[in-house]
Amino acid sequence: MSHGNAVVLALCSITILFQISPATAPRPWPQIPAIFAFGDSTVDPGNNNNIATLLRADHLPYGRNLPGHAASGRFSDGKLTTDYISSVVGLNDLLPAYLDSSLTNIDLLGGASFGSAGTGLDELTANLSKVLDMESQLNYFEEAMVRIKKMVGERKGEEMVKKGLFVISVGTNDLLYNVYLLPTRMLQFSVSGYHDFLLQKLRSLLQRLYKKGARKMVVVGVPPIGCLPLQVTMGSLIPSDHMTQRLCNKKQNDDCQAYNNKLKALSIKLQATLVGAKVAYLDVYGPIMDMVANPSKYGFEETSKGCCGSGLMEMGPMCNFLSPTCYDASKFIFWDAVHLTQAAYSILANHSTTTLLPHFAL
Repeated sequence: MSHGNAVVLALCSITILFQISPATAPRPWPQIPAIFAFGDSTVDPGNNNNIATLLRADHLPYGRNLPGHAASGRFSDGKLTTDYISSVVGLNDLLPAYLDSSLTNIDLLGGASFGSAGTGLDELTANLSKVLDMESQLNYFEEAMVRIKKMVGERKGEEMVKKGLFVISVGTNDLLYNVYLLPTRMLQFSVSGYHDFLLQKLRSLLQRLYKKGARKMVVVGVPPIGCLPLQVTMGSLIPSDHMTQRLCNKKQNDDCQAYNNKLKALSIKLQATLVGAKVAYLDVYGPIMDMVANPSKYGFEETSKGCCGSGLMEMGPMCNFLSPTCYDASKFIFWDAVHLTQAAYSILANHSTTTLLPHFAL
């Protein structure tokens, strides 16, 4: 196997996002008629199943806590963030993947996800994994709106976009691949300069969605990448004062905080300049760090290994039906070497339900 293939097999996109539990929501939110999601595995419910890529989760043990234990293509043992949001606002319990061959025009009326595991704001990231880049995701959204407007008419279709919730969760793979694992972009940029490069891409993406009628947009920050089991493992193998110890990488986490600070500033600026739009930044770095630092507070026992396999490196095709898994995933923060368990998502739900939906429900 070539080095490139090994990298692709070893890497998957990050499912580090908030999830919203229907049990914690005060009431349905009928003001949000549809959800449209863009980004990486945090919002990919199975689009990658339908493209030629190795970055797929359409096999067990993924999805073992979904209804029917279905490995739908979600990089999780259960639901994704957008599934929970969809349920909270009174739409479908599972937000569908746009490329799902069984998706009907009627199914589209509640929205869809265009996300693709492994992608990023940087085209190099998507090309590495042979997944959908952000341009392709936007093109599919435009195609979806043509289908929707044929059903409900131009006016109702435009209203759906105006009142719909747009979730953009992307950027983690760019930093993971192009700064830490295969630092090719570091030949061109400083870390801070690369952050700026990515955020300019994101700005263009949000402006294009705005021109298409989007008015309720969420931009999700990146997690503490240095605490992902994969990165903890890599750090333990590099000669240093703490070699063989499973510790978070402080430098990588500092980089993530710097990126998030710029992302938050961008969201504030766009909120002020895009007339009539609401652009919300969602912090997931802080809550995840608190889970890692204070696991017993949340009922966790393992903070630096995933539930699947050894918990050190496995994800995607390396986490499969032959892999042993932990008995109780709710004791683990991470499901595989980069993605959270459903238990961790439910904790993030308590944080996000109170800060996100009220912002957009008015």
